[in-house]
Amino acid sequence: MDTNTLQAFLTVANCSSFSLAAERLFLTQPAISKRIAALESELDTKLFDRIGRKITLTEAGQALLPRAQRVILELEESKRAVSNLSGEIEGRLSVGTSHHIGLHRLPPVLRAFTSHYPDVELDLRFMDSEQACAAVIHGDLELGIVTLPLEPINKLVMNPVWQDPLTVVIGKTHPLANKKKVTAETLAPYPSILPARGTYTREVLERIFTPLGITLNVSLSTNYLETIKMMVNIGLGWSVLPVSMLNKKDYRMISVTGLKFQRTLGVVYHQNRTRSNAANEMIKLLKPTIL
Repeated sequence: MDTNTLQAFLTVANCSSFSLAAERLFLTQPAISKRIAALESELDTKLFDRIGRKITLTEAGQALLPRAQRVILELEESKRAVSNLSGEIEGRLSVGTSHHIGLHRLPPVLRAFTSHYPDVELDLRFMDSEQACAAVIHGDLELGIVTLPLEPINKLVMNPVWQDPLTVVIGKTHPLANKKKVTAETLAPYPSILPARGTYTREVLERIFTPLGITLNVSLSTNYLETIKMMVNIGLGWSVLPVSMLNKKDYRMISVTGLKFQRTLGVVYHQNRTRSNAANEMIKLLKPTIL
């Protein structure tokens, strides 16, 4: 049982897909299948149930999962500890981030990092902030550059970097388009397009509206802010979006009396994990700009 086989097992389990696991590991799908078959043969048990296109862990696979995670994590910890002794800034750095942060916050940071540290292999993965935090906790990622959770999470260190002001936004043809300021009660009955429940951004909004006893008319939900932006533009409803991704030419930004919308973006890492030199340098580049 070698580490490459265990890594293939963990990646398939994480992706619930042989093809996606192959893409992530830069291998062919037959190569992934061969590694899983070899592991199942060695353990003399099935690790995955394959029903159509759906891949799920068997009971044996579920039992192996945490143990395989510990083996890979301990090996990576050992490699980092030894590598850090040299003082060199090289090797692989795995980072998870959201599409919004990747588009609107990270480009100058990544430009500076790759310029200063060309020997680092940057493994940048785009995903929801909630998934990135979970991946850091499980040891699948070394860093997450994300919308920060509103409450502390066990074993997760959260460093704020940017305040991300949000605003209520509507299309130019919306009935409220000529108003610069409205009340929450006036806004609530109109259809809204919001981030999905369970996301940190949706939680920010719920903490603002729920104490007011206001029920929002949520017509659509999606995790992708660019999709929400498009839907607002064509008149499907109002939303709350980061100011950084909007322009006054295509949208109307309105204030809600007595309410302020804002979320915090930052970098997260595992409190018990030995950080690589590359991770430490990335954290240094992410200097807080919070006022």
